[in-house]
Amino acid sequence: MYDHADYKDHTPEAIHQFIAAHPLALLSGCNKKFDPVATQVPVLLEKEADGSLYLRGHMIRGSEHHKAFQENPKVMLVFTGPQSYVSATWYAKERSASTWNFMSVQAKGSIRFLGEAGLRAIMQKTTLHFEKGNHHSPTVFRNLDPQYVQRLLKYIIAFEVKVESLDHVFKLSQDMDAGSYQSIVAHLHKGDANAQMVATEMEKRMPGLFGEL
Repeated sequence: MYDHADYKDHTPEAIHQFIAAHPLALLSGCNKKFDPVATQVPVLLEKEADGSLYLRGHMIRGSEHHKAFQENPKVMLVFTGPQSYVSATWYAKERSASTWNFMSVQAKGSIRFLGEAGLRAIMQKTTLHFEKGNHHSPTVFRNLDPQYVQRLLKYIIAFEVKVESLDHVFKLSQDMDAGSYQSIVAHLHKGDANAQMVATEMEKRMPGLFGEL
């Protein structure tokens, strides 16, 4: 991952919150022949009593990803957030190269597949989480038709990844001068939804970078 001291957030909770806000991860690895595989899956980040972090979710049973991860359990999950082009014409000082602002987190670890009890527990947590805690929602796992559930469980499998390393890049023009930073924010607010989200993230960091302007 691109490493630059200016583009780091040193508050672990901020990294965890980012994962929670962008739960659709790109789960990648390779099989025993080192052929790459990747799939996108929603996951939940959970912290155990001993402080260890786990990413838990489910995937299609018997897929190329499932088979590959059984052969080689080392995996990486990539979480991506808002991103946008930043034109050098927006800089307040002498122009240099244009760039791209983005937010991304990478988690590495070993994947482990779970049995039916684990699958049921993860499906309940996942559906309840994304139904905003509404226990009465008909799509919460526990409320699904039992016959449908029995058919469903044949085709999916639960997994957990114990996080061994967690890295991130929040590249949001933190190395720019105050005038350029403000100008970039103003231009991004005129852009599409992604650009506007980047601008909002930059505004959150402005007081810590430049104080009260």
